[in-house]
Amino acid sequence: MVGIFLFIRGKLRLGDANMGIFTRFFRNNRDKLADRHMSEPSNEKERPSSKKLSENVKYILDAFHQSNDLKIRVLKKGDAALLYFESLAEHEKIHEKIFAPIEMGHTEDVFHLPNAKQTNDLEEVVRTLLRGHAIYMEEGKKEISQFSVTSSFGRTPEEPQNERVVRGAHDGFVENMMTNINLVRKRVEHRDLTIKYFKLGKKTNTNVAVVYMDGIADPMIVQEIETRLHSLDSDMIHSPGHIEEFIEDKSNSPFPQMLNTERPDRVAANLVEGRVAIMAEGSPTTLIAPATFFMFYQAPDDYNMRWFTGTFVRLIRLFSFIIAVTLPAFYIAVVSFHFEVIPDELIIPVKASINEIAYPPILEALVMVIIIELIREAGIRLPAPIGQTIGIVGGLVIGDAVVRAGLVSNLMVIVVALTAIASFVVPSNELSTALRLLTFPLIILAGTIGFIGIVFGMLFIIIHLTRLQSFGVPYFAPLAPLSLVDLKDTFVRLPMYMMKLRPKDAHAVKPIALNPSREWKNRDEQNQSKQGSGGNDQPSSTDDTTK
Repeated sequence: MVGIFLFIRGKLRLGDANMGIFTRFFRNNRDKLADRHMSEPSNEKERPSSKKLSENVKYILDAFHQSNDLKIRVLKKGDAALLYFESLAEHEKIHEKIFAPIEMGHTEDVFHLPNAKQTNDLEEVVRTLLRGHAIYMEEGKKEISQFSVTSSFGRTPEEPQNERVVRGAHDGFVENMMTNINLVRKRVEHRDLTIKYFKLGKKTNTNVAVVYMDGIADPMIVQEIETRLHSLDSDMIHSPGHIEEFIEDKSNSPFPQMLNTERPDRVAANLVEGRVAIMAEGSPTTLIAPATFFMFYQAPDDYNMRWFTGTFVRLIRLFSFIIAVTLPAFYIAVVSFHFEVIPDELIIPVKASINEIAYPPILEALVMVIIIELIREAGIRLPAPIGQTIGIVGGLVIGDAVVRAGLVSNLMVIVVALTAIASFVVPSNELSTALRLLTFPLIILAGTIGFIGIVFGMLFIIIHLTRLQSFGVPYFAPLAPLSLVDLKDTFVRLPMYMMKLRPKDAHAVKPIALNPSREWKNRDEQNQSKQGSGGNDQPSSTDDTTK
């Protein structure tokens, strides 16, 4: 034992030394890349405009490398020019609000439009052109006019495909960030709703909004999110998925540390709790932080049904978590190492089913789980009607074929099917994917050392969950650290009038969210008791009078 211990310690020291070499190597390369990046000249410094129209036009054309969709309309016999991108601007707006009035000699009317702005910076002109603005310039003037004529196209708000509800709102976010902010403001009509804009991506210049309730959200968390966004230095940022990977605490964890949603009502509810939302132009997905593990098991339906029904559904979801992670591993451990736990009535049929398979249960389970993942991925990538057909027909045909061929036992097909169904019960697709990934190491551990492997695997998962944080908030709250007050909206969903305090994991400045709202019930009970006592006294007085 001493020799084994010394051997392992020597290996660990050697591994630490090798890791130190690799760490220094990657750190040096990272520093070189950072120095090279800092030495690159910036092309977005302020550039004053000129009084010569030709110089301004030439600068803009050179900035866009003579792009063919940049249109120039010459006005006033060559003394003025109107520039815009035909792929971004709306032609009817340009003709009605800008071109026609100028041609008729009403130039001053154009300058008084509500969306008209003046600038002397050609770099600002370049940026506004990319946002769908039209630019008007005149000979002999340094002032350049900008008009918002962005083409407004896109889909209307509709219910998200992956967050459907039976009872509740049926609208969802779209790819237009302003429309999404509008949907949130309609649900939170309060002056404290604050929105801060950012631009991320040196090449994409993606508009990003940080949304929170001032006076409720923790200023330290808001500042931390803004700091991480400011430190993000990348050429391309075009989706919340990119942002999430850059700013989350542990990017190497399989568990999502920010809640993804496309529902305005869910965003509004989390904002009022004291959390922060992050939106990005071009994506309907909104990030919510800080997030905890149990938030991914909550659905908007839970708050639109009876509280005991919502509690039952949540318990089903948590039970599905245990099934999705441990059921294949438990089956493999039983049939490989712990056959004694099987009831006597089932030993013969289980043994007969296993004896027909030529390879061990661990390989059998891995093959079936991979087949299920292949069918699921094919169903997602194919068009909707074909994808549903592949999911149903493919599962039935392949399942029946592998059993008839003696490649997989009947019990293994049942176990893998139950595991797949349990993983889809989770409302969050990100957490569902994480659960399916965790199935593989637990299968290997169970097939190697039985129940002990499952215990070690689950302990590792729980320790990992308790060590995770989301912007300084414990990920496994309210269990670690334990908060009995917050348990009423975790495993269970108690009545709304009992949730008087905001969750502690939200770190809200104002903890009280609900004042006594059922005082009418106490008054009714008091009135009924008074009426009852008065009714009992009345007959006695009548009897006395009669006597």
